[in-house]
Amino acid sequence: MSKIRLWWIRIVLSLCAILVILLWEGTTAADSPEVPVVDAGLGSCRADFAVKDGSDKPLFNAKISLTIKYGFLGKRKSEVEIGTNSDGKARVTGLPNLPKKPLEFSIKSGDVSTTVTDDPSANCNAVFHVTLTTH
Repeated sequence: MSKIRLWWIRIVLSLCAILVILLWEGTTAADSPEVPVVDAGLGSCRADFAVKDGSDKPLFNAKISLTIKYGFLGKRKSEVEIGTNSDGKARVTGLPNLPKKPLEFSIKSGDVSTTVTDDPSANCNAVFHVTLTTH
């Protein structure tokens, strides 16, 4: 084989390898949507949520809200709210490491809501699997 022919074969193989890599990256990004994150800015703890309905399907845009009172006599407050992605997932970061009281997260989708409690001093990286059902 001539050197020119080998050179062309190498170029074609390199382009094919690049194409395969680009296609592979595109499929992995499409499989898992980015988890929305909101930062409370009060510490280094976090809480991860996975919200589902009664038939075990992820709930899109379920609202997770939290009000944190802090400072002298609890005069200051920080309010955060975030909606879940299509996989029913969301993350709240920047939670205080040592809150005065446990944190109460309110999760709501439509007319259905529930509350979950977290104490970051006991569990700094909490994970909640929440099921919202109508009664």
